[in-house]
Amino acid sequence: MSIQMTRTTIGIALSSLLLAGMMLSGCGTKPAPADQGAGGSSGAPAQGGQTEQAKPKSWSSPPAMTIDTAKTYKAAVTTSQGTFTIELYPKEAPKTVNNFVFLAREGFYNDVVFHRIIQSFMIQTGDPKGNGTGGPGYKFEDELKTTRKYEPGIVAMANSGANTNGSQFFICTGEDSKNLNRTPNYTIFGKVIEGMDTIQKIAATPVEAGGEQVPSKPTQKVVIQSIAITEK
Repeated sequence: MSIQMTRTTIGIALSSLLLAGMMLSGCGTKPAPADQGAGGSSGAPAQGGQTEQAKPKSWSSPPAMTIDTAKTYKAAVTTSQGTFTIELYPKEAPKTVNNFVFLAREGFYNDVVFHRIIQSFMIQTGDPKGNGTGGPGYKFEDELKTTRKYEPGIVAMANSGANTNGSQFFICTGEDSKNLNRTPNYTIFGKVIEGMDTIQKIAATPVEAGGEQVPSKPTQKVVIQSIAITEK
């Protein structure tokens, strides 16, 4: 299945989903490429009824490496539905973690919504436009050499194809996310270690049709309020 290259999406080919008897239609052939949600065949992230930020920050190139891969990093995420903590994987995905830490410290994710939600699959965020087409102004390469598997709690980058990572990411929320292990095309860079109840609360947000075969457009606004990075 093709994915709209203008969006960062997470998707699994519909054919595979149907064969597996899954209701992940909203997840295209890949798991969160530029329209990072769990969709692919329709690959378009839900707009979630959110408002675009007037002037989101933007850069012309990826940030310089500033993290120390010998250290441990955690991200404490505060949302309108509660808090959760992500353990980041700097040794396995140094460029991706460095990018996430940079954007978080810049306040890039503040007031950004979860624009695409498929409860049995994933929740997607990181787009300042709130519709799956936005990003930080640059792209960087994938980091796919890992033994980790997609499963509930895993945090990975959304993309619109190979080496098109930006700011959008998704968090696996249900068993359907494991189907991404068939085509592991999304860089895994962390896992939720505290607050999965918050993740599930967000995943339970009511959704409606938003251009995908599976409803994934939130009817209620769920927003990231802040992300605090700790380094040890």
